[in-house]
Amino acid sequence: MDLRDDQAGTQEVGRRTLVIADVEPLDVDGVRTVLVGTALFGVAFVALLPFYGSLADHGRAWWLWTALAGFGLGLFGLEYCRRRVRVRAAREFDTSDGDASDAP
Repeated sequence: MDLRDDQAGTQEVGRRTLVIADVEPLDVDGVRTVLVGTALFGVAFVALLPFYGSLADHGRAWWLWTALAGFGLGLFGLEYCRRRVRVRAAREFDTSDGDASDAP
């Protein structure tokens, strides 16, 4: 499937016609999205920490550890997204630098 901007607004799939919405992506590199999610997991962990005893008594201590795991995995995801942004920027710089050097 070709995902160029000049595609038609509809696509035939079997007996159905799908309408393709003209929507811009929310976040191209994902850094902001992962940062917000990581921050929310961190806030949830800190907010649940004073209630650890009550959570453990009711068998819901996993809520606290899920928030901590989400925060930790979010840190890994944040580094992954930042590294991906750096690689893409370096690749674009190399491409634009190569085009400029070929010009007479």
